[in-house]
Amino acid sequence: MAESDPKEPINEQGVVNMYNAMRTELNQIYSKTTELEMDASEHSLVINAIQPLDQSRRCYRMIGGVLVERTVKEVLPAVQRNKEGIEEVIARLNEAAEKKKREIADFEDKVQDQDKKV
Repeated sequence: MAESDPKEPINEQGVVNMYNAMRTELNQIYSKTTELEMDASEHSLVINAIQPLDQSRRCYRMIGGVLVERTVKEVLPAVQRNKEGIEEVIARLNEAAEKKKREIADFEDKVQDQDKKV
């Protein structure tokens, strides 16, 4: 069994460890996705709050831990770009989660097939 695929577990404990590692990785992807979805939601709130304002109005933005003064005209596009970037990352994480779920399902099927042979 170990000769065909070096990643294949040799014993029952190895199977459990690999399965737990895959589940942990999937949970981490879900956690990061949730965190980024909250960030995107906050960006939407900011966009909705400043969009109707006068473009020359003073606006403050946190950049690298420093609060800087800008105008709505300068800040709004930057916040929109950040939100779009976050949404792209969320989409990639969702794809990674689907891939990981398929990998886990394949692993479960493989282990069940091996159990039936033994």
